[in-house]
Amino acid sequence: MSANDPQIVTFGCRLNIHESEVMRDHVRNAGVQDAIIFNTCAVTKEAERQARQAIRKARRENPDAKIIVTGCSAQVNPAMYAEMGEVDQIIGNDLKLKAETWRVRHNDRILVNDIMSVRETASHLLEGFEDHSRAFLQVQNGCDHRCTFCIIPYGRGNSRSVPIGVIAEQVRALVGRGYKEIVFTGVDVTSYGPDLPGQPTLGQMIRRVLALVPELPRIRLSSLDPVEIDDDLWRLIAEEPRLMPHLHISLQSGDDLILKRMKRRHLRADVIKMCEKSRGFRPDIAFGADIIAGFPTETDEMFENTLKIVEECDLTFLHVFPYSEREGTPAAKMPQVSGSVRKARAAKLRVLGGRQHEKFLKGNMDKNFQVIVEKGNTGRTENFAPVVLDQEISVGSLVSVRTYGIAGGQLQARVLSA
Repeated sequence: MSANDPQIVTFGCRLNIHESEVMRDHVRNAGVQDAIIFNTCAVTKEAERQARQAIRKARRENPDAKIIVTGCSAQVNPAMYAEMGEVDQIIGNDLKLKAETWRVRHNDRILVNDIMSVRETASHLLEGFEDHSRAFLQVQNGCDHRCTFCIIPYGRGNSRSVPIGVIAEQVRALVGRGYKEIVFTGVDVTSYGPDLPGQPTLGQMIRRVLALVPELPRIRLSSLDPVEIDDDLWRLIAEEPRLMPHLHISLQSGDDLILKRMKRRHLRADVIKMCEKSRGFRPDIAFGADIIAGFPTETDEMFENTLKIVEECDLTFLHVFPYSEREGTPAAKMPQVSGSVRKARAAKLRVLGGRQHEKFLKGNMDKNFQVIVEKGNTGRTENFAPVVLDQEISVGSLVSVRTYGIAGGQLQARVLSA
C-alpha cells in the first residue's frame, strides 16, 4: 500500500468488516487516492461518538485528505455528518458497495438512497482479507423484524439473501486463495432464504455449499436467533464436523417481560432449550451472546434473570452493551433506566463474562485441537477458544495442537503437526 492509497476505518459488526473489504477493492480499482473512509456503526450512541471523534482526529492529522463517511450511522443520520466541517462526502449503505459509486466523480456531498427500496443483496467476490486469517462472507443483509430498541433495519433495509450458487462460488474462490475458515455473516442470518426461489433455509444453504465445496475445511456462523434454527441446521450441528462448535446467540436479555418489551421472538426457555439441545449433539460446543444491560423498565430482579441465564446456559463470549436510546425507536419512548445503573449492570455482566471465560479456558486444558494461526502465533480452536502457540507458524496455517496452560486470557498450546 502506498502513502496515497485510501484508508478505511471500520466500526461495528462483522458485516462491516466484510463490506470494508468490498469497498477496499472498489476504491483501488477506481484509483481513489488520498482519502480516508469511515465505515460507521449505528448500534449505540457511543459507536457514533467514537466515529465522530475519529473523524475529527483524522482531519487534524490529514488536512489535505478527502474524508468520506458511510455505513449504518451515515445511512440513518446523514445530517449529523453533514454538519461536521471535517466531512467531505457522505455515502449510504447501499451505494458504498457499488463499484460505480467510487468510479464516478459525484458533486453531491450527500449520496444516500432510500434503503427500504433495496431488494437485492449484490454478490461481492473478494480477492482476500487484509490482516485476517479467516474470511467473512456476507450471505444476507437487512432485517424484517422491528425490535423496539434497534435502529439497524433503517440502516440496512429489509432482509435480502445471496443465492446459494453465488455463495458457493465465493467460498470456492476464497478457499482457492488459502482461506481455511469462512464465517457466514449477515444482519439476521437465520432469516436467510424466504426471498429466494424455492425459499431455502439457512441450514439447506449451508448443507448445499458444503457439498459444492468439499475442500472447505471450516465454516463458522455469526449471530443466530435462538428460535429460528431450522431442521437442516440442527442436523449440521449434530453431524457436520466442518461446522464449528461455536454459536453466538442474539440473546439480549434473560427476562421474559423484557424480551416481550424488546419485541424479541424468543423467551428465556427457548434459549435454555437451544443450548441444551446443542450440547446434546456437541458436548464441546461454546456459546457467545449479545446482551443489553439496563433496557427501559428493567428492574434489579429482571437483571438478575439475565445474570442467571448466563450461568444456567454456561455462556462464554459475552458482548455486553449498556442500553443506548435510538431516536425513532419505540424503546426510546419507554420509561428509562438511569445511565449510571446501565453502566453498573453492564460492568457486572462483564465481570461475570470474565469468570465464564476463565472457566471455559480451564475446561479446555490438556486437550487436542485444530487451530488456524493468526498474527502473533495466536489462533482459535474449533470452539473459538483463544490460543497462543509455542512456535512460529505462518499465518493462515491449520495446525494440530495440545493445550497445556493458561496465560493472559489465552490457552497455551504445543504444536503437534503443521
